[in-house]
Amino acid sequence: MHILIAPDSFKESLSAPKVAQSLQKGFSKSLPQATFDLLPLGDGGEGTLEALAQGLHLKKAAVKVSGPFGDLVEAEYAFKDDLAVFEIAAITGLEQIPKDKRNPLTISNRGIGELIVFLAQKGMKRLMIGVGGSSTNDGGIGMAEGLGYAFFDASGNKVEAVGDNLGKIVGLSDQAVPSCLKNLEVTIITDVTHYLCGPQGAAYTFAGQKGLAKSAFEAADKAMQSFYKLVNPGIFNLQGAGAGGGLAAGLVTFAAGKIVSGIDAVLDNLDFERHVQKADLVIVGEGRMDKQSLSGKAPVGVARRTPANIPVIAVCGSLAEDLPDFPLDNIQAVFPIISEAASLEHTLARAADNLERTAANIGSLLQINL
Repeated sequence: MHILIAPDSFKESLSAPKVAQSLQKGFSKSLPQATFDLLPLGDGGEGTLEALAQGLHLKKAAVKVSGPFGDLVEAEYAFKDDLAVFEIAAITGLEQIPKDKRNPLTISNRGIGELIVFLAQKGMKRLMIGVGGSSTNDGGIGMAEGLGYAFFDASGNKVEAVGDNLGKIVGLSDQAVPSCLKNLEVTIITDVTHYLCGPQGAAYTFAGQKGLAKSAFEAADKAMQSFYKLVNPGIFNLQGAGAGGGLAAGLVTFAAGKIVSGIDAVLDNLDFERHVQKADLVIVGEGRMDKQSLSGKAPVGVARRTPANIPVIAVCGSLAEDLPDFPLDNIQAVFPIISEAASLEHTLARAADNLERTAANIGSLLQINL
């Protein structure tokens, strides 16, 4: 049996390569004759850089840019020829923010724009930017400030480019935007299809998990609408514009970016069809599978592109109650790995052991039919 292991990362626990390695270790215990192909993935969030760097043989480097609170942080990117790839999560990702400082309306995305300018000045012509794992809800204005844009209130005063100030902005200036950005091709890799505003938009869907009180969702959504009615009213009809707390909308508006499906872009670049043709079984997974996963995140994205005669099994940290029954979208069965009622910290720390144990048990089950 040849098993293709193609998981996403388990947020705040294990990277995608470590997930894949733990699964292989477990399957090897109960299926000692099996062979393996490890293809760790990302769909726009954490793990996207690593997946593309490995698959495209990119070199890695880092540069210091403004961090979420104005301090300098080291931002990793990967590059080859005139192509560069980075994740916004490496600069202002939710995992980077201490829990007592999580407020998506006050964190700055300026460093993301600074990195774009740096890469353009280095001669990069094509950027692939993963916008998953964001800690902000600023509509991309922090990133735009890093590009050289300035924003002003009704009194003509320059305002800090954070989500709290979206509703105050009535004017902007692009005088400090460098000319090197004009011919830059920006691809926005995202794992969601949410619109920018409304009940399924950035604020209502994602801001809560970033630390915003539910009572503040409506005001945040209205402020986002106010700003984009001013700078780009057409953005409200664009699927995926709400990704990254509206950062995707900002990249479209201020950097002429184009939104693509995260998992499809990664699978295309990694030549997934060549890998899957050799497989007898495909294993996918992510930290928590829920209804949002079905909109095109990594496990479902992989399953949809796997031939119908090759079974797909998902191994996840936990399963949400809103999931429908399986089989679904070519995934035959889903297995959560949590083995005991314990604190979140303990559960996250035990992820590798739990993955290994679950894979071994699935392998033992498969032995029944071998």
